[in-house]
Amino acid sequence: MISKKDPDIIRAYLEDSSNLKGGYADEVVIPENIEELSRFLKKANAAKEPVTISGGGTGTTGSRIPFGGVVVSLEKFNKIIRISAPDMSAVVETGVIVDELKRAADKENMFYTSHPTESTASVGGTVATNASGARSFKYGSTRNYIKRLKMVLASGEIVDLSRGQVMVSRDDPRVRLPGGSEIGLPLPAYSMPDVKSASGYFVKKGMDLIDLFIGQEGTLSVIIEIEMALVKKPEKILSSFVFFDNNESAWNFAVDARDMSKKKLPRYTASAIDALSIEYFDSNALDFLKAGNAGIPASRSCAIFFEQEVVPDRDEDEILNEWLALISKHGASLDDTWVAMTEKEAERFTGFRHAIPEAVNDLIRGSGFRKFSTDIAVPDDRLLEMMKFYTDALAHQKMRHVIFGHIGENHVHVNILPGSEEEVALAGELVLKFVKKGVSMGGSVSAEHGIGKIKHKYLEEMYGTSGVLAMSKIKKAFDPNCILGLDNIFSRELLKL
Repeated sequence: MISKKDPDIIRAYLEDSSNLKGGYADEVVIPENIEELSRFLKKANAAKEPVTISGGGTGTTGSRIPFGGVVVSLEKFNKIIRISAPDMSAVVETGVIVDELKRAADKENMFYTSHPTESTASVGGTVATNASGARSFKYGSTRNYIKRLKMVLASGEIVDLSRGQVMVSRDDPRVRLPGGSEIGLPLPAYSMPDVKSASGYFVKKGMDLIDLFIGQEGTLSVIIEIEMALVKKPEKILSSFVFFDNNESAWNFAVDARDMSKKKLPRYTASAIDALSIEYFDSNALDFLKAGNAGIPASRSCAIFFEQEVVPDRDEDEILNEWLALISKHGASLDDTWVAMTEKEAERFTGFRHAIPEAVNDLIRGSGFRKFSTDIAVPDDRLLEMMKFYTDALAHQKMRHVIFGHIGENHVHVNILPGSEEEVALAGELVLKFVKKGVSMGGSVSAEHGIGKIKHKYLEEMYGTSGVLAMSKIKKAFDPNCILGLDNIFSRELLKL
């Protein structure tokens, strides 16, 4: 076990992409194997010492930032244990970087579906938040691909849990873990919304226990090893940027592309359109891109980026022509539409998508203020209403902002970038207003980033105080002394420490 107490070294573990200030810790420990971690947690649990798990630092909700206690860095757990083409799976340690796994899978003609914006995100981080990224429109979230997790509980118990091994029932809430211990697991009575969600613990009637640990934000266990399903690498991906004169045209284009891809209506069942991703960029997002890309049409106010796998049983020209017809239907200029003709061009387009949040984070770090961002997903039939609600409210306040993201999943990120203390207060009020609106529509307050330390109030808006208190009983069932991820998902005040 490596221990570091130098304040300058500890400081590197006190930040992430949330720009949350004020973090502090007494020590950073770096276990070199799972047995060392187990012994350390057993000792910390006995002492009731808070433990914060440090991943790649790409999170946006402050989960990685400690407020007291000890930081556990998992940087030594960085091995790809196995990539198996025959059963289309991978076994990796939690600290493996997503891009590293993608490269390894690519060599075996396989594809890791999670496509987070942050290239340095760790695989463990994607599991801890049930991350998704742009291509979850087609593939779904990380949860869909997790087959097994090896973890250490707060007690120091090592648990190796496979999907299908332990099921949970509201009628009989006691569960026996693979190691032999038994835990009473009081599942809350609330129902999760039928939208993309990473808001607190996964709860479902007749659920698989493994799903509870996916999206738990380091509050129930320390995930060390992950076995996941991979998919066959697409032979070719068609991608395009479509530029629009107005928001409404772009939004309606996205709705049509979404519904055609999902074959939601009978007339769409024969459609060749089957998107991997459908992403939206408002005028402010385009301004970030224009700084380094002179070819972006100056006269256009917003854009949609889409991707589609070209499969052998579909003619590529048929797919492209159907997309071009949809583009024309919604009034976008074909002359200004970009279509990637090579793999290199496709990578450049993906780079544009990823450059926006990176530019936003760079700007906010320099401002001295933290950004306020939404992560709300709403049902299909409420998307246009929600988009109009965002733009109308932001036009009235006139604060600097950027709207971009996964419009195909009715889930965009509104980033408000305050430039003064007065604007900080206004931004907080505005985001809470957005949250209340999204919840009233049957939406989720966090579709992919989790709750962390900065969205407690939003989770309460979604489930009510009684719902969050019921959820916290799950936390206490696995971690009675509440040492893991203190202040993540629940405030320490709510846990009554």
